[in-house]
Amino acid sequence: MKRNPFQASLRTSLIMLGFVVVGTALLALTYDKTHDLISKSEEDEKLALIEQVLPPGISDNNLIHDAIEIAPNELLGNKTPTTAYRARLKGKPVAAVLEAVAPDGYSGKITLLIAILMNGEISGVRVISHNETPGLGDYIEIGKSKWIRIFDHASLSSVPDAAWQVKKDGGKFDYVTGATVTPRAVVKAVHKALEYSEKNRALLFADKDMK
Repeated sequence: MKRNPFQASLRTSLIMLGFVVVGTALLALTYDKTHDLISKSEEDEKLALIEQVLPPGISDNNLIHDAIEIAPNELLGNKTPTTAYRARLKGKPVAAVLEAVAPDGYSGKITLLIAILMNGEISGVRVISHNETPGLGDYIEIGKSKWIRIFDHASLSSVPDAAWQVKKDGGKFDYVTGATVTPRAVVKAVHKALEYSEKNRALLFADKDMK
């Protein structure tokens, strides 16, 4: 019997539709199964990095759950909203961890995680991501150099504004010879993050119970 062209086309369309429906269902099922695992993994990685910039035992709250959204701000260099994590001990604020962006690295932006204590001191800075030239930019990574610890205990009160530069520019901070662009960008970004923290203390160090 000769097959009706319309019926053949309809059958093919239905088969294709079936594949699409099944494929979509499988993707949705896979997403549901893996989403929580991926979120948990990302949360653990972020917490591990946060733990590097905060003193041990300084807080007893879940920082991921006591996080607030920070709108784009020139002092933080963030073009999109970022997250700030508030550390508390017995419900009282003790530190805030900010994300800041140095837009003027040698090969583009450098994203930083900066922990600032209640007294305005930096307790730690880490590089989240960068595209600096391998070799020249490696020293800003804690796994390859101790340079980033140069900011530990620095504050707006202990370091005058004019000193927030690399020594080559007349400031306080060391740099690697032949590679001044990268540290210059990081120093400036850290300084601006401290200024942001000082201007937004009410938001970052809100005296209220943990969420």
